[in-house]
Amino acid sequence: MSNGEENLNGRKEESYVIDEKNGSSISGIEAPGGNDLAQQFPTVNDKQLVRRIDLRLLPVLSLLYVLSFLDRVNIGNAAIFGLKADLRLTGDQFNTALLIFFIPFVVFEVPSNVFLKRLQPHVWLGGCILAFGLITLFQGFTKNYGGMLACRFFLGIFEAGVLPGCFYLMSMWYKRDEAQKRYTLLFSGCTFAGAFGGLLASAIGKMHHMRGLLGWRWVFILEGCLTCVASVFFYLCIPNFPNASKWLSQEEKDYIHAKLQADVGAVDPHESLTFKRALRIITDYKVILGGLQYFGLVVTAYSFVYFTPTIILTYGHDAITTQLLSVPPYACALLVAMAAAYISDRLAHRFLFALGSVLLAISGLVILAIVHDNTNLQYAALFMVASGSFTAQPIVLCWFSMNVRGHIERGIAIGWQIGFGGIGGIIASFSFLAKDAPQYRAGYRICIGFQCLTALTLTLYYVGVSIENRRLRNRPSEGEQVEAEDIDSVTPFKYYT
Repeated sequence: MSNGEENLNGRKEESYVIDEKNGSSISGIEAPGGNDLAQQFPTVNDKQLVRRIDLRLLPVLSLLYVLSFLDRVNIGNAAIFGLKADLRLTGDQFNTALLIFFIPFVVFEVPSNVFLKRLQPHVWLGGCILAFGLITLFQGFTKNYGGMLACRFFLGIFEAGVLPGCFYLMSMWYKRDEAQKRYTLLFSGCTFAGAFGGLLASAIGKMHHMRGLLGWRWVFILEGCLTCVASVFFYLCIPNFPNASKWLSQEEKDYIHAKLQADVGAVDPHESLTFKRALRIITDYKVILGGLQYFGLVVTAYSFVYFTPTIILTYGHDAITTQLLSVPPYACALLVAMAAAYISDRLAHRFLFALGSVLLAISGLVILAIVHDNTNLQYAALFMVASGSFTAQPIVLCWFSMNVRGHIERGIAIGWQIGFGGIGGIIASFSFLAKDAPQYRAGYRICIGFQCLTALTLTLYYVGVSIENRRLRNRPSEGEQVEAEDIDSVTPFKYYT
C-alpha cells in the first residue's frame, strides 16, 4: 500500500521508511534524499522553538514536582518535631503510615495517564495539585493514628499522576537527544524539595506551640496552603499537548509533530486503547525490565528521603541542626545529576551513566552498613547515596520512556514503570525500623540488595536493546516500505543505549 493510499475504512494509511543512517522511522515525511525538516518548514527556527518550549514547560513542571514531592515526604521532617509522640504512635505505626501512601499510588499510576490524555494536562494535573494540597493541609489537623492513615491514603491517590504525567507530557514535546537534561531538571525537583524541605522545616520548627499547635502540624499546614494557592497558577499555566497548544502556530505544531515522527515514529494523539493493546505493551520484556529498574531505585530513594533526618539525628544533633544537615546531600545530588545528564545527552548514551550512578549509591550504602563509629564518614556516605540514587533515577526514566514509540504505548509504559516502581516505596517504608536504631544494618542491606537488582536489570535492558538495534541493521534495507499495521513487527527506530 503506497503512502497516502486509502484503506477500506476510507482512512489514509501511512507507510514508514526506515532511515538506515540514524535508525529513525519517518512517517508522513519524505524519505532521506527528499526535503528535510528545515526545507519543509523554512520559517520555523528549531533552536528558538525549543527555547520557547523550555520556558513554557520546564519551570512550571519543575515547580509542580517540587511541591508534589515536598507534600509527599514532609512527614519525615514532621516526625522530628513530635508527630509520633503527639499522635501516640507506637511500634511500626509510623512505618505503616508511610506504607499506606503507596498502595493507591501504585494502583492509580497507569489510569492517571489515561485521564491525562483525555482531559488535557492542565485540567487533570491542576485538579490533582489542588486535591493533594488540601489533603496535606488536613494532615496538620489530624488527631489520631486513623486520621493520619486516611490522609496518607488519599494523598497517594492524587499524587499518583504527577510524575508519570509530567514525563508523559514532556515526551510529547522533545526528541530523545533533547530529553535527558530536561528530564533530570524536572526530576531534580525531588532533590530540591529534599533540600528546601529541610530548610523550611528548620524554620517552621521555630513555630512550635504557636497558636497552640506543635511544630509538626505547622509543617503540614503551611506547605499544604502553599500548594493549594499554587494550584490556580498551575491550572492556568500547565501546557497541553502540542496539537492543543494555542501559543503555537499551526506550522509550529506540524513541525513538532514531524520532528517527533522522524525521531520515534508516528505519534497520533487520537489513538484508541484496547485491553489487548495494553496487555501487549506491559508484557514486552523491555517494559518489564524498565519497571524493575525503577523499582530497585525507589527503595533506596524513599528510604533516603523518609529516614535521613532520623539517621542524622542518631549522630547526636538537635532537631533544628538535623534538618539543616539534611540539606547538603541533596544539593550535591542536584549538581551531580545535572552534570551527568548534560554529558549523557552530548554522548547520546545512557547505560554507563545509569550503572555508574547505581554503583556510587551502593558504595555509600556499604559504608553506612559497616561503619558505625565515624559520623563524619557516615555523613559523607549520605552524599554518595543521594548523588548516586538521584542521578540514576532520571536517567533510567528518560532512557526507558524515550525508547517507547507511540502516544498510547508511551503513556501506558511510563505509568507502568513508575507505578510498579512505586512498590519499592512500600518496602522502603519498613526498611528502617525503630528497633534497628541507631545502626539500621537491615535497612542498609535491603537498599544494597535492590540497588544490585537495578544494576542487573539495567545490564539486561542494555543487552536487549543492543540486540534489537542489531536486528534493525540486518532486516529492512534502506528505502524499504513497511505497512503501518505491521510497524510493530520490526524495530521502527534505533533504541538509545
